[in-house]
Amino acid sequence: MGYIEGQDRYQINLLPECIDDYISDDNPVRVIDEYIKQLDLEKLGFKRAVPSSTGRPPYNPRDLLKLYLYGYLNQIRSSRRLERETQRNLEVMWLLNKLSPDFKTIADFRKDNKKALKAVFKDFTKLCDEWNLFGKELVAVDSTKFRASNSKRKNYNVKKLDRHIKYIDEKIDSYIKQLEKNDADEENVNPLSTEEIQSKIQELKERKKQYEELEKDLQKSGQNEISTTDPDARLMSNGNQNSVYPSYNVQTTVDAEYKLIVDFKVTQNPNDLGELDNMALRAKKLFGGQGFELLADKGYYRAQDLKKCVENGIIPYVANQTHSNGTGDKNFYSDKFRYDKDKNVYICPLGKELPYYRIRRQNGKIIGYEYRDYKVCADCQFKTQCTKNAKGRSIFRHVDQDFLDTINLKTEQNKDKYKLRQMIVEHPFGTIKRGWGADYFLTRRKISVTAEIALSYLSYNFRRVISILGIEEMLKRLRNRRNPVLV
Repeated sequence: MGYIEGQDRYQINLLPECIDDYISDDNPVRVIDEYIKQLDLEKLGFKRAVPSSTGRPPYNPRDLLKLYLYGYLNQIRSSRRLERETQRNLEVMWLLNKLSPDFKTIADFRKDNKKALKAVFKDFTKLCDEWNLFGKELVAVDSTKFRASNSKRKNYNVKKLDRHIKYIDEKIDSYIKQLEKNDADEENVNPLSTEEIQSKIQELKERKKQYEELEKDLQKSGQNEISTTDPDARLMSNGNQNSVYPSYNVQTTVDAEYKLIVDFKVTQNPNDLGELDNMALRAKKLFGGQGFELLADKGYYRAQDLKKCVENGIIPYVANQTHSNGTGDKNFYSDKFRYDKDKNVYICPLGKELPYYRIRRQNGKIIGYEYRDYKVCADCQFKTQCTKNAKGRSIFRHVDQDFLDTINLKTEQNKDKYKLRQMIVEHPFGTIKRGWGADYFLTRRKISVTAEIALSYLSYNFRRVISILGIEEMLKRLRNRRNPVLV
């Protein structure tokens, strides 16, 4: 018995098959085609959305957008790889009508349409809202780090630059001593000649000049660090303190209903303080002014941000920051000290009272109050377990502590709901970074990586909606939109 054999590749068909025959009715490329066909590219800000009447005809930006969306949906982000797909992938051939732009044209499209690509992401979120795919009741905010296209070696701070300059100075001194030895030694037993040493000294001086210029640029910028490859990237830790790389911090808002991404923001700040109210209010605007419950981890715990959320009808459930006493003994953490409002004192775990001591200010503004009594602490047998301060323990009370206590109580009362936070936000993060391997950027500068993450998040939402509705239903809804911009 023989094997199943295919068709002779040299056989000529009298009636050639068309590419459409190879694309099933439930193929996702049909949804890509239908969605992008309806976009108003000129309104979204795409270059060459209206072709010029003179000169060489450009590629239609609609076709290039289709290519990128297809690529990101299938873990193909490189412009060179996308070019290859146009020549061998039937789905891409169908999508682009067998057009095959070169990799530079493909790369330039992403480079030239940074803001427009983010606008497409926003358009699709509006479409999700139009289809009632956002629950608008429970939302999670979290951040994740994406590695920049910048080597750690090409990232400098003042200490690192000073260290390099010091090393160069030492090497120059060493070479100068070798020169002096060469001059004094007629036999010249050194492995390097005088000319070679002089050449190396000159190279070192040029490197030193470069580092000194970088130091000047760093001082002018007012930043703590500078990257030579991607100047906007910053050194960040992604969970592991031993793994610090030039990265961007991407703030992300996710709706709990179907784990769809509502909004995002690329930042250069490694921490999340000051972002909660901003992300929450942007989500509220998208939801038409409707309030909701908000989940966030302790990295977002800041009084003024939480207050702004509450003032705007958003109920935050945010984990309280754990304030260590420095000794590691959890029995004496600050949350174990009870506040007595009537007496205006803090009572330590052993029942001793710490009275009000003074006001604490920052930049002339009252930020809280300090409570302490070093005389009480002096004779305490647990003093070394309670604090590392030789004088004794002090407790800080935030000026808005009553409000924070209310937030802490509500978070504790909704513990089961808060536990959903990680599941909600990890769905897109896990899919994009671990599932798709897109945990690093290919482009440089903040505006470019924003366009990149817009494509990744658009692709994630697109894939989720296909999974939720199915190809047939999604095509039906696209074709029946109220006011589509058909081309």
